[in-house]
Amino acid sequence: MKKSKFYLFTAIALSLALVLSACGAGSDKKSSSNGDSGSKNDQVLNMIETAEIPTGDPTLATDAASFSVFGQTLEGLYTLNDKDVPVPALAEGKPSISEDGKVYTFKIRKDAKWSNGDPVTAKDFVFSWRRAVDPKTGAQYAYMFQGVVKNANEIMNGKAKPDQLGVEAVDDNTLKVTLENAVPYLDSLLAFATFAPLNEKFVTEKGDKFGTNSDNMLSNGPFELKDWDGTGLTWKYVKNDNYYDKANVKIKEVNVQVAKTPNTAINLYNTGKTDITAALSAEYAKQYQNNKDALKMVESSSWYLKFNQVRNGKKTPLANENIRKGLAMAFDKKAYTDTILSNGSFPSNGLVPKGVHQLNGKDFRDASGDLLTTDKAKAKEYWEKGLKELGVKSLTLELLSDDTENAKKTSEFFQDQLQRSLPGLTLKLTNVPFKIRIQKQDKQDYEIQMAGWGADYLDSMTYLDLFVTNGGNNKTGYSNKKYDQLINDAKVKYGNDLEKRWETLLQAEKILVQEDAAIAPIYQRGHLKLIKPYVKGFEEHLFGPDYTLKNVTIEK
Repeated sequence: MKKSKFYLFTAIALSLALVLSACGAGSDKKSSSNGDSGSKNDQVLNMIETAEIPTGDPTLATDAASFSVFGQTLEGLYTLNDKDVPVPALAEGKPSISEDGKVYTFKIRKDAKWSNGDPVTAKDFVFSWRRAVDPKTGAQYAYMFQGVVKNANEIMNGKAKPDQLGVEAVDDNTLKVTLENAVPYLDSLLAFATFAPLNEKFVTEKGDKFGTNSDNMLSNGPFELKDWDGTGLTWKYVKNDNYYDKANVKIKEVNVQVAKTPNTAINLYNTGKTDITAALSAEYAKQYQNNKDALKMVESSSWYLKFNQVRNGKKTPLANENIRKGLAMAFDKKAYTDTILSNGSFPSNGLVPKGVHQLNGKDFRDASGDLLTTDKAKAKEYWEKGLKELGVKSLTLELLSDDTENAKKTSEFFQDQLQRSLPGLTLKLTNVPFKIRIQKQDKQDYEIQMAGWGADYLDSMTYLDLFVTNGGNNKTGYSNKKYDQLINDAKVKYGNDLEKRWETLLQAEKILVQEDAAIAPIYQRGHLKLIKPYVKGFEEHLFGPDYTLKNVTIEK
């Protein structure tokens, strides 16, 4: 089921042309220019989005646009602060945890209310979580409960009923959660909108209409969604007067407009009709990268080449380890990020990106180090050795990608780099519509593919368990028993031993990337927005909602 994140991620990333951008004048996630779209007194913010809201139902949402809405209108047990650290929200302080790390007991804030005045209770969490794992609901993000909350697997497979999920309302303000195994990143999961509470009475009364427009939604967060008709290109966030922390919410209203073309967003910004743009395309990122209003953000997006080892039941040349290593080391990553993306993205030599997993002050990417670097001389050696093992002097391989302008430029870049570096290689380019590419991937009907993954939660496991044997998102034919065992040990055996779990995951990434070259890391993505200098406190995130507006103020 985890492929839903891939669908979301690649739909936004590749079909929007691999062009989200970053750079320019930095600050603490705030920035710069002139305009007259807000004032200190009215505290009104105007901003741009690039896509309509697909759904207002947090259980069914799978896309960034919807999760951005929930980041403003809903709170769960935890929320993310400006440093992407999960902190208690509706949870009143830290939970009590059993010695084996499997039972958490949370106290729910007594002053938490829904926007209709109803109290938020532990029962709202029980209802929401059971609804998410119920197969009848069809929630794609229900996979986040699997292997985490007790009996979630059995319920989703039809072997148990939703009321057997390991979540219990001890009383209105006490929530007991029983896990399958100790989960070190649980607080990160609980900040995700799929784990937010839902008002059972309201959802039941609305039935199929729940989440279809702003009149059929409730908020328990800083803002209420208003003036969204379910399909339109504009909506508002209005301060929620029933929010428990309303005294610290200064913005009264946020006007959102969807601008699907980059030049429209730029024109709105330059004429003072909006205060914040969405992430700019590569073309405009280059133009505005040194602008004083540029706001840089590094994302949790890791991009790489996937090598398919089995196609139509037969091994491909990519089943040869030396062929994979030759390809993985034969292209200039920095040239790619500098000339094709030009957006603040930077080369990566591993799968797990910077910023998503730390232990004792050290980042996982730094601890793991450079596992596959550009080395064209070595690449040629591996390549020629692989050709010899295959008994051929040349190979024709296919690179599958989307048919957008920047996807085509990307394909041409890799074609040039790889054919120049590897004698006897002909790289055939296949650029197809996004939906077709996804179909080909799911059927493993490709040889090489550009792929990306963003964090579902703040832990390296969200990347590393993608490639276990027969994993739902593997789709490469890659299989290594030792790798599978390490991933399983990190999930089960070392759930309560963070040091051993860390070392186990480091070993797993080394096997996947350095020893087996199952994938070829390329870059970690960044983006660039324009933001007026009087907008303060705008926070962007590596995980969950793209941003939160709770702490924004207009200071002209």
